[in-house]
Amino acid sequence: PFNNLSRLKTPIMILTAKGEEYDKVIGLELGADDYLTKPFSPREVLARIKAITRRTEDEQSNEGENWEQQRDIYRFPDFTVDLTDYSVEKKGEKVNLTPKEFELLAYFVKRPQRVLSRDKLLNGVWGYDYVGQTRMVDMHVSHLREKIERDPKDPQYIQTVRGFGYRFEGESNQNN
Repeated sequence: PFNNLSRLKTPIMILTAKGEEYDKVIGLELGADDYLTKPFSPREVLARIKAITRRTEDEQSNEGENWEQQRDIYRFPDFTVDLTDYSVEKKGEKVNLTPKEFELLAYFVKRPQRVLSRDKLLNGVWGYDYVGQTRMVDMHVSHLREKIERDPKDPQYIQTVRGFGYRFEGESNQNN
């Protein structure tokens, strides 16, 4: 009965006075869903909590009651993404991704061949428009390329679409 607890996602919001870009990036890299610096209004905090809660509730309700019977696995020539147990393997070895790197990769593999703007990725992965932080997407994409691509300098899977964003070029043999 307690196995299901590991599937629940507890949203994490950092409220802090540290407003440097480095601090924000580290907080989000470590798995926070949102990062808010002082001063902020109570209304903004509540709006952000509602947005995070709405996103996590939608994800959990979409999994259905029989999630244990479902496997959401995407197989590519160079790696495998298992959305059910939040794992990635490359050549039979586990790939260590941060929570946000994994969420970004999952977002890509579910939307192959589609050009995704940085703003769309921020909204889809971080859950809202994170104004002024589109470079954070570039940083996460760079880290993902280092971990899943054969040659990160000449990526096969995560392609840059100059002036627009990124496109995932993987053909998957998906198992459910």
